[in-house]
Amino acid sequence: MSLKTRINEDMKIAMKARETARLGAIRLLMAAMKQKEVDERIELDDAGVVGVIEKMLKQRKDSITQYEAAKRQDLADAEKFEVEVLMAYMPQAMSAAAVEAIVVQAVADSGAKGPADMGKVIALVKPRVAGRADMGEVSKLVKAKLTPA
Repeated sequence: MSLKTRINEDMKIAMKARETARLGAIRLLMAAMKQKEVDERIELDDAGVVGVIEKMLKQRKDSITQYEAAKRQDLADAEKFEVEVLMAYMPQAMSAAAVEAIVVQAVADSGAKGPADMGKVIALVKPRVAGRADMGEVSKLVKAKLTPA
């Protein structure tokens, strides 16, 4: 079953169970997916759906930080719930060791010599870890590998 189909089925289940908070989060995801399809005139595959979910997760995490700084725990909790719902559709996360192995291989394949070559390495790593590793952490790891000790 495709990810898009699974999300649609989960929306129906949430409707029948009258889970309004979960239904709202799934509808936001469906709307974001539809918006991307309309804007780019494409049919999203699983990788495209994961991309939309990653973007939404980043937005939610930024919102949580801002709400907690403003002492609005009620709004932060609502965002945290949406993060949980969205995380259910993400692929299984990669282990730190697996990500590091991919980064080391990409550094070797690209012939990167220093921090100036970081873009080349990220370009090789990103397709292999998309949706399964935090790109912020991957970026830090690449920078550490390219920076002389």
